[in-house]
Amino acid sequence: MWGKYPPDVVALLSMLSLYLTGILDISETFSGFSNSTVIMIAALFIIGEGLSQTGWTALAGNRFIKWAGKSVPKLLIIVTLGSGVLSGFVSNTGTVATLLPVTISSAWNIGTLPSKVLIPMAFGSNTGGLLTLTGTPPNIIASNALIESGFTGFSFFEFSLIGLPLLIISVLYFRYFGSKLLPSYKTRNRPVNIDSELHKWIEAYRVDQNYYRLRVRSISPLLGTKIKNWDFESTYNVSIIRLKRRHPNLFKGTPPFIEFPKEDTEFMYHDIITVKGNTEAINKIMIEFRLGLWRLDPIEEELKNNLINQEVGMAEVLITPKSLFVGRKIKIGDYFERFNIQLLGASRNNESLQDEEITVKAGDAFLIRGSWKNIGELKEIYENLVICGSPEGMAKNVENLSLRSYVALATLLLMITLLVFKIVPGAIAALICAGIILITGCVPISKAYKGISWTSVVMIAAMIPMGIALQKTGVAQLAADNLVTHLGSIHPIALLGGIFLLTTTFSQFINNSATAVLMAPIAIIAASSLEISPKPIMIALAVSASTAFLTPIGTTTNAMVLSAGGYKFLDYVKVGTPLLLIFFAMTLFLVPIIWPF
Repeated sequence: MWGKYPPDVVALLSMLSLYLTGILDISETFSGFSNSTVIMIAALFIIGEGLSQTGWTALAGNRFIKWAGKSVPKLLIIVTLGSGVLSGFVSNTGTVATLLPVTISSAWNIGTLPSKVLIPMAFGSNTGGLLTLTGTPPNIIASNALIESGFTGFSFFEFSLIGLPLLIISVLYFRYFGSKLLPSYKTRNRPVNIDSELHKWIEAYRVDQNYYRLRVRSISPLLGTKIKNWDFESTYNVSIIRLKRRHPNLFKGTPPFIEFPKEDTEFMYHDIITVKGNTEAINKIMIEFRLGLWRLDPIEEELKNNLINQEVGMAEVLITPKSLFVGRKIKIGDYFERFNIQLLGASRNNESLQDEEITVKAGDAFLIRGSWKNIGELKEIYENLVICGSPEGMAKNVENLSLRSYVALATLLLMITLLVFKIVPGAIAALICAGIILITGCVPISKAYKGISWTSVVMIAAMIPMGIALQKTGVAQLAADNLVTHLGSIHPIALLGGIFLLTTTFSQFINNSATAVLMAPIAIIAASSLEISPKPIMIALAVSASTAFLTPIGTTTNAMVLSAGGYKFLDYVKVGTPLLLIFFAMTLFLVPIIWPF
């Protein structure tokens, strides 16, 4: 609560203290790091990174912005409701891992801060887990406890009778009241705005000048020939940037795009050729080769749609005084095959260079185009080059979809299928799908570890032993027995309220699965001793186990948004207390009506 030290460090210290005081043995102390939930969380971060790297999060973020307009209240509704619905079928952790980059991007682009929307997303995912039997582990634990005691378990969508009203209440709460309690913290996770970057490049390098697209017509002498047959650069001072096939055929080795045409690239009918050259040279080759002029979109959209995608990007490079490039002569439009990099523009002293040949000087800036990987590796080849901006950040914000994008989406659907039908354990399902993401290149293996929020993973792993200690020492059992004994004799609703309050208290500090396991047998025995139906008691238990709204360590989802939103411990108390009280009141009101005692 003090907030002076990082939560993962505090969790590690608490874990060590349990061992040093003799409460836990060595295997119990480190049990969190072998816990399947922790492994699953790390794998889910990789799956979420795969969706981000392949364009889905950028696409979803733009849809969020489009639906919300410039309205923060609308964005709050979309984020809270969207995370709730998704978490009914995907794990709460998987939901947050998937939507986290989308929500951060949407918040910045709409003119607000991530701290204004991330807690609603986390709380929405916690609540949405109550929509289905498999939405969250406490639901399954409660249902299995009934079956093991000889009662009928819950059906798949039975939880939605209470979960859906609570999700709607959550949406309304954040729309009209909770938004006023959310803090405004500035964080450093602002995503790169591609539109803004492109606008800067257009002004600095005059990219809109001498940029054309030409169509190869049926009467063109280029048909069936190769680029090397014509020597466009030396003869016509025209550089070929990109080639788009009108009739691609992957089975015949004809891809839809040739991002970096080489000398052996063959021209085909109706190819759309992106070229760079002055107007006189373009007119000359149009006449000589009988080419058609293809319409250009507004230049910002043209660059974003035609020259940037999930595989290929653009970046600025600054030449330092010690660079080996100083003194060399280069041409705008040149293609450096050794690095798979194209030179699109040059600038010196904030003035665009339009000369056909340039002698490189220290301080020159160049606009280059190449694969995101090659752009990132360029600095490693030449240490005296400065790659400006964040190529990796731009890559994540490209919304154009590629083949890998659909692989990432199919992998997510595969994980949902494995989890819904319980084909394999959750951690195994997540690891299988994370492996697919890595093997297919949706996330480069070198970037996989960067995509995992290690603060969250370590904190959760270090906190799991605390739950073991509370059970091992009998503190949790003692508190539960006393509360149930005193409230059970008053009225079943009093028992319902007592179970809710005790469970939600534990859930603020203990994993919700452990909380449900601890409370389930106590709730069953209490209901049986009063000769009432255990179903309403178990529903209240499941709901309260998912109401860890008061601490960042109560659930994985709360922990995942802690650093991303820059939150403090007391922010959860401030925002979560009113919502928890509303959930408590609605549970006491609705549960006895839907599931009579």
